[in-house]
Amino acid sequence: MPYDYLVLGSGIAGLYAALLAAKHGSVCVLSKGSITESNSARAQGGIAAAIGPGDSPAQHREDTLRAGAGLCDPAAVEVLVQEAPSHIRALIELGVPFDTTHGAVALGREGAHSAPRILHAGGDRTGAAIERVMVERATEAGVTLLDNHAVTALFVEQGRCRGAHARSVAGEHRTVAATRTILATGGAGQLYTLTTNSPLATGDGIALAFQAGAVVRDMEFVQFHPTALALPSARAFLISEALRGEGARLLASDGRRFMPHYHPDAELAPRDIVARAIIAEMQRTQSDHVLLDITHRDPAFVAARFPGIYQHCLSHELDITRTPAPVAPAAHYLMGGVLTDTWGRTTMPGLLACGEVANTGIHGANRLASNSLLETVVFSQRAVAGTLDQESAALPVPADARPLAPHDTAPPDRATLQALLGDHAGIIRDGHGLRAAAAVIDSWPTASGQPATLTAMELRNMATVARLILHAALDRRESRGAHYRRDYPQLAAQWRRRLSYRRSSS
Repeated sequence: MPYDYLVLGSGIAGLYAALLAAKHGSVCVLSKGSITESNSARAQGGIAAAIGPGDSPAQHREDTLRAGAGLCDPAAVEVLVQEAPSHIRALIELGVPFDTTHGAVALGREGAHSAPRILHAGGDRTGAAIERVMVERATEAGVTLLDNHAVTALFVEQGRCRGAHARSVAGEHRTVAATRTILATGGAGQLYTLTTNSPLATGDGIALAFQAGAVVRDMEFVQFHPTALALPSARAFLISEALRGEGARLLASDGRRFMPHYHPDAELAPRDIVARAIIAEMQRTQSDHVLLDITHRDPAFVAARFPGIYQHCLSHELDITRTPAPVAPAAHYLMGGVLTDTWGRTTMPGLLACGEVANTGIHGANRLASNSLLETVVFSQRAVAGTLDQESAALPVPADARPLAPHDTAPPDRATLQALLGDHAGIIRDGHGLRAAAAVIDSWPTASGQPATLTAMELRNMATVARLILHAALDRRESRGAHYRRDYPQLAAQWRRRLSYRRSSS
């Protein structure tokens, strides 16, 4: 018998969807790695909601629209900000231990927010705290949790998704049938050498959906977090924007504070502006990093407010209460993904999507800080709710969806693809580099049949997503939000539109 719901991915979006779906039928969750390994578990900054005095959903909406550089879907943003407070209450009822001060939920501020509205749990361990509660509640609800199962393809019959084909870490193949399949596989940060993402974030869900015929959208918009730890002895590690919210300053390697020269909001400017400013200062000083300085704050406060960051840096012999941290931008979040409406519906019947793998339009060209964790709970709940009275509905394929010919290749190794994307589809791009990178990917050997290993499967998926990013970045001949082209450096009114792609039949 098929499950009523199959959820692909075990981050907060997937587990929350599974927990809510368990009220309406049988549920199975497939996770490529361990159940608790996801980008969600690494989220430090917090979750945004307009629940503080003097704040409002209207203000939250305006901040989101402003950060999105003219490409946010206003209706989707309205859903996000209006439903945020009720979801915070739901998370508290589930047992999420949000930090408090004087008996009330503590609220911080991050870049491009006009008011303190960021809730944290465990200081800078918000994602891990929510993830832990979700695993516990999903287990209690009787959800079947299958970890170490990589999805090799969606199970599609007569144009409808009916589950997924998967391969266990032991090499066993199985087909998990389901009436409804919910994609919640996260993002694709591993397409870049420097990334804050989990090693599992290889864009699998986007690739699987595109290969099966679903439409994807906004793939040119890759957000680079401005401040990842840049130590020769350590992998890229996120240094939360919340440090800048608490007064941390960015200094060039020569000690000069620079952000006031780039934007009126200085360190709290939108992420794309901060990331490009850092790149400019790195080039000016011929350095591979800038410095993030919070040494002027009380050391006890810093250690208590940011325990994860503080301890991680200490493990690499860096005391951020005494010495500024070397930082550089790193791939962080993909605004693009599988096209959905506000009920999680894709263009394929039986397939829904939520979380980073989905593209609802709430982030536009540049995600507002801490809206991502909020997105996971708001839209996973709506994806489940939408199945209760819209059983057979699917989105129509947009008339302007651009066909992209299937050309399934795989890079020789992950590092080769990461270097290619970093060089030509990173923070600053141009047409020559984008075309050259696309030609390299197209020159790789064609991948045929089912991948024999997890590594081969991930490489194939990464190449598919990389082609989508490159083609979208080439097609958008302007600079907007996280997409910046030196050959088209201006914002262009005629490009205030979304770019959608579908797999062509030839």
